[in-house]
Amino acid sequence: MQTNFNLAQLADPAMAASEKILRTCVHCGFCTATCPTYLLLGDELDSPRGRIYLIKDMLEGGKPASQEVVKHVDRCLSCLSCMTTCPSGVHYMHLVDHARAHIETTFARPAGDRFLRALLAQVLPYPNRFRLALIAAKLGAPFRGLVARLPRVGNRLAAMLDLAPAQLPGREPTNRVGRFAPQGGQAAKRVALLRGCAQSVLRPDFNAAAIRLLNRHGIEVVHAEEGCCGALTHHMGKEASSHAHAKRTIDVWDAEIAKGLDAILVTASGCGTTIKDYGFMFRDDPAYAEKAQRVSSLAKDVTEYVAQLDLAATVESDLVVAYHSACSMQHGQGIRTEPKTLLKRAGFTVKDVPEGHICCGSAGTYNILQPELAAKLRARKVANIERIRPDVIATGNIGCATQIGKGTGIPIVHTVELLDWATGGPKPAALTGVAPRLEAAE
Repeated sequence: MQTNFNLAQLADPAMAASEKILRTCVHCGFCTATCPTYLLLGDELDSPRGRIYLIKDMLEGGKPASQEVVKHVDRCLSCLSCMTTCPSGVHYMHLVDHARAHIETTFARPAGDRFLRALLAQVLPYPNRFRLALIAAKLGAPFRGLVARLPRVGNRLAAMLDLAPAQLPGREPTNRVGRFAPQGGQAAKRVALLRGCAQSVLRPDFNAAAIRLLNRHGIEVVHAEEGCCGALTHHMGKEASSHAHAKRTIDVWDAEIAKGLDAILVTASGCGTTIKDYGFMFRDDPAYAEKAQRVSSLAKDVTEYVAQLDLAATVESDLVVAYHSACSMQHGQGIRTEPKTLLKRAGFTVKDVPEGHICCGSAGTYNILQPELAAKLRARKVANIERIRPDVIATGNIGCATQIGKGTGIPIVHTVELLDWATGGPKPAALTGVAPRLEAAE
């Protein structure tokens, strides 16, 4: 794609990076075939290629974001399926992130929209606030109909109520800052594990399973006091907030790296995609460029790391597992085979989900900010999952687990929970009531 940025514009590192991305695009349109919003809406401007044209015109012309640009960029899930499909290697993720930051600083959103986005940014990244919000959502659930009729924001507030769990999980003993020593004494390796924000409230059992699994295989696990990784606000275009969260995380982990770390593990693939991108995010920050790159180079999804271990299954299973690969896992990080291979090695029958490359509609805060589109994508995903008649759904991202779990009665667990169970850990709580079909391996 030909561009016409002037030298003053290209002096801005963010603009220079976007100009390079734009020049990579050859207008082929392959991306339209795998874009969820284009599949639903059939509008060229709701495809990656269409959004690229809009973003190019906005950035190249030095224009504030228009209502049209905002509408179509807001509809983008950042599922990154287009990046997997693109034969030219267009780094759409960095381009749309830049566009969102530009929108945040140049477009005056309606008051209701600003309020909702500010609410999400001030609640979701903070576990204590989020827990209180979920309690409030439970109390407000009977009034959903009234909430839904509120002008402008009613449908989105109702979506928040719908996504809230009927019952909050109890506090998990391992969901704390601290060190978790391996069984049998001396640690063979030492890793940090992201506690995170929303996941630590909604499904603390995910990290608990990871800690048990790693400890059982001689690995010391550290929960540092890092907090939110910045992913949630980063994808809302709130650059100052996201960078502040990320810098805190980088500082805490860099201190742990100095003590000796083999890896930084993440059990939420949406967070993992952002953490692996810290090196790019802070490439021009003299105080953080080197530290950010160190963190990014050590970051791994938990299944990437566990794939290197010699797992010894202690049970045999004929449970059929539908593996849902989160977009952030398969498209954002390029992790496609490791989780399925691990599950098969652990004795499970693993089935791919039809249209597995299409997003479930979670996408961070998308299922709140774009509830109608998200609901259609969830219905499509659930129909495809139920078509293969699994006993359980496995995934590697809290957003997907929450989104899909609201659309089906099939239990959904983290991949690491099944691996923990198969190698001597407890049965995942979500499988309570599922007909036991495990027998001890001889």
